[in-house]
Amino acid sequence: MKILITGGAGFIGSHLCDRLIGERHTVLCVDNFITGSESNIASFLHHPAFQLLRHDIAKPLEIDAPLDYVLHFASPASPKDYLRYPIQTLKVGSLGTLNALGIAKATGAQFLLASTSEVYGDPQVHPQTEDYWGHVNPVGPRGVYDEAKRFAEALTMAYHREHGLKTHIVRIFNTYGPRMRLNDGRAVPTFIGQALRGEPLTVFGDGKQTRSFCYVDDLIEGIRRLMEAPIHEPVNVGNPDERSVLEIATLILASFKGSKSRIEFRPLPQDDPKQRKPDLTKAKTVLKWQPKVPLDEGLSKTIAWFRGQPAAVA
Repeated sequence: MKILITGGAGFIGSHLCDRLIGERHTVLCVDNFITGSESNIASFLHHPAFQLLRHDIAKPLEIDAPLDYVLHFASPASPKDYLRYPIQTLKVGSLGTLNALGIAKATGAQFLLASTSEVYGDPQVHPQTEDYWGHVNPVGPRGVYDEAKRFAEALTMAYHREHGLKTHIVRIFNTYGPRMRLNDGRAVPTFIGQALRGEPLTVFGDGKQTRSFCYVDDLIEGIRRLMEAPIHEPVNVGNPDERSVLEIATLILASFKGSKSRIEFRPLPQDDPKQRKPDLTKAKTVLKWQPKVPLDEGLSKTIAWFRGQPAAVA
């Protein structure tokens, strides 16, 4: 197959490129490198089945050749990033999604949208099922990401209903693993970087807010199955192993024997979700998928990868 991936040099996008090239498909990676990194795609940058196009998908793009899939993964995805790039985040979720859908329609491709558990906001339903409409502050600082993704989902379903486009929507829950940016502000790389440098591990609030962390290999498998699944409505993909943020910090700190780091508490950011856990009934039923990598194994692999990155201890 020939597959276009927007945001293909990002954390998740690059792992998708890796997987699809390994399956002998041809991949066209579109990225403007606001948060993506060329190091993520360095291993296949010169592969004959891989092509890189430096482009902002929020701007029009014409593709002449037929495509089998358009996978739309372009967007800042961590609070630090989308608070730094609020307008770009809104543009890539709206104009970028519109352009990517237009490419899929013009080339006869199927379309897959990378949505997020952030569409649920600070949820009042736990665990979160796909039919829950969410509890989002549209004018809060996180609204630029939450509402961009909610709009992207609505636009994707409109193209499916109006044009008969074959579409898929994956709601991605917290994911971690190699190729995350150390400074992207998300909990796992932040804690690992702080421990490597002997700095305090900064936990916001009392640390009792929960997250469910999915190892990236499991996520990619779920997305790959969704590409082939006969379902157009959103599907949660993540790990239901719910842990407090304080527990995650403690687990990571325990991996650094003799570290001088300690846990330090900071004020909780506005609209930070108190609970986050996916209901995976649909993924298990439709995709025959569930995560396999336990948290301790995934953290061990991720820490080992970060230890090998010179910037981690800079």
